[in-house]
Amino acid sequence: MPPTDASADDTPVHPGAWYVFSRPVFFGHNEVRLLRGGDELFPRLIEAIGHALHEVWLATYIFYDDSAAEAVALALAAAARRGVRVRVVVDGFGSHRSLPTLQRWLEPAGVHFTVFRPLERWWNWLQPGQMRRLHQKLCVVDGQRAFVGGINLIDDRNDIHHGRSERPRLDFAAEVHGPAAMPVEQTVRAIWTRAAFGQDWRQEVLNLVRSARPVRSARQYLRRLRILPPHPALPHGDGAPVQVAFVVRDNMRQRRAIERSLIDAIRLAERRVDLVTPYFYPGHSFRRALIKAARRGVRVRLLLQGKLDYRIAGLAARVLYDELLVEGIEIYEYMPAFLHAKMAMADEDWITVGSSNVDPLSLLLNLEANLVVRDEALTAAASREFELALTQSLHITVAPLRRGWAAMLGRGLVAWMAHWYLRLAGWNERY
Repeated sequence: MPPTDASADDTPVHPGAWYVFSRPVFFGHNEVRLLRGGDELFPRLIEAIGHALHEVWLATYIFYDDSAAEAVALALAAAARRGVRVRVVVDGFGSHRSLPTLQRWLEPAGVHFTVFRPLERWWNWLQPGQMRRLHQKLCVVDGQRAFVGGINLIDDRNDIHHGRSERPRLDFAAEVHGPAAMPVEQTVRAIWTRAAFGQDWRQEVLNLVRSARPVRSARQYLRRLRILPPHPALPHGDGAPVQVAFVVRDNMRQRRAIERSLIDAIRLAERRVDLVTPYFYPGHSFRRALIKAARRGVRVRLLLQGKLDYRIAGLAARVLYDELLVEGIEIYEYMPAFLHAKMAMADEDWITVGSSNVDPLSLLLNLEANLVVRDEALTAAASREFELALTQSLHITVAPLRRGWAAMLGRGLVAWMAHWYLRLAGWNERY
């Protein structure tokens, strides 16, 4: 595929350039491995934490209190006890029910633990931005080894709302060694600082007022809240494989970066686009990109939920089936277990994996993070997983809601709910 990044030439790249540009900034000289589910991720994560020498940064939406999550927590605690600086931030909604257990596991060992937008009291819901959740799943060890994906810290066969299942969720993460770990660490650092500052703001303000140099102290706090690093130098590689870009969706500068990276890949695809997501309700621009790709002969395949965890999410996707099927886009529903993977491949050398769904919550509200990788081997590995999943999926050839009053009612209900949810969450633009 033609390059779509902001670092295609050999000019030096500032360590914060990946965040400044609206398109992915690729770093060379990385090693990347695709990991399927917690069964593959958690042992790698625990091993990396076990070898940490200086720092571990971890951010996640759900950090549960089952045995799989406990094994990760014990590794974090052991690292802190041997002197490693360990920082953990979890989402206040996603991890709400397990917070007392997490505090008991982590804090006595010296792990610095904080909560992003906690929901300790009913009035927390009235605070601005409470619907914008931390949905990223990130971990960085010693600034060199990073994990990015859609896998929460919970057993693959355990679901908070539906209980245990025999088959594990279909989900993926990527492990990266090399320069691409740097922006991942910058992101977790900024989120952790914002969350800690947000919880203790009264004490922070008192500390600033009482300090000998309040202005200087205030500047130090603000610098810690930024994703951009304070130092200006980073040697830029020669773009050698494996090229990896880290893209985020936040509520500041990078509001549409993940969506743009996906749309750009779809627009440039020449042979195929394969997309896996549990929640699919894209905006007009995204749907048009898929349709135009199909019209110019690109094979477009969507792998969506068959076993629904939230019925309204399933309805949201299915009201779009007729529009897509008539254009030749192939739709499959994964049947063996819950689908939680967020992954896409274009042609033979482009892949993205991360936390972002293709729906308004991920594309417009939540804090999300994806890796974008240019590499034939990794794309081939992901394609094998995709093809295997298709053999266990239902091929949809007729839209459940095609025409008539039922289809109109379904589309209208989903559009109405999405519109008002976004309005309540503070989003005023068209979607």
